[in-house]
Amino acid sequence: MCPNNRASTGCHWDGSPRPTRHPRPLRAAAASPSRLLCAGQSGRCRRCGNRIDVYQRADQRPIGLHPAEVVTAEVPDSCRWHLSGGIAYPHGDGSAWCRIPHAVLCPGSTPTARISLHLEALRRQLALRTRRLIDTGALNPAPPADDAPAADASDPGRPVVQMLLSRYLADSPLEDIRCVAQTRHRRGCPQPVLAPTGPAGAWTLLPTGPQRGQLALPDTLMAVYDLGHLPYAEQARWRAQRCPTHAAIRSAADLALAGWQVFDPLLHTAHIRTHLPRPPARRPKNG
Repeated sequence: MCPNNRASTGCHWDGSPRPTRHPRPLRAAAASPSRLLCAGQSGRCRRCGNRIDVYQRADQRPIGLHPAEVVTAEVPDSCRWHLSGGIAYPHGDGSAWCRIPHAVLCPGSTPTARISLHLEALRRQLALRTRRLIDTGALNPAPPADDAPAADASDPGRPVVQMLLSRYLADSPLEDIRCVAQTRHRRGCPQPVLAPTGPAGAWTLLPTGPQRGQLALPDTLMAVYDLGHLPYAEQARWRAQRCPTHAAIRSAADLALAGWQVFDPLLHTAHIRTHLPRPPARRPKNG
């Protein structure tokens, strides 16, 4: 009996052709309101470990939504969201199904609104998954605030950056902020946003005054990485969180959301530093 080698020739056992599917690269349409590739934005909640889908809102801030749609009638009006063009909007679109923020269902936090019995049952299911993750060691609950290590008063782990006439709180030190664009190999760009050879900002002490209608606080000076003296294009590159190479390539999509948060002195008091950061230590020269 002759061996059957039709599998290697692209045919089924009966000689019929085997269809071949070539994967297509994900691309962001030029008319899309968001440059984000939504297929790569599934993550895990830091509090409960359950899956969430991260989308951009109209103001470019991120929001984590429950991955499955729920019946609109079971969701309070203030918790109804829908997606259009990759952007999340905080109201229903008239359909019988809608999306709901994960914060409403997260078992690691207090519900932000009164929920129905159906949503309460869904919240209990997520709580059971959280317990399984903790029991198997896949999730380590965050330690209490009293047990957390004290931060260095002169080392801004999450610095405040001023650009485009606004202040933003970064999600990591300046040197660790990475480009969010997709490379030609369909991977995240490893290059830093802080270009070694490009124009840089300057650390300065600025008052913690209110920004855009925020409540006023006692005037104290805080350390801010100021980009206001740089050209508009350079500030926009920082706001988009792209390296200089991908800032010039508009066709490149984003694999992640920019990690900026609008700085609020009331909500982000723990990240206010009253002293300028220490300059990096100089390495001794050999010889």
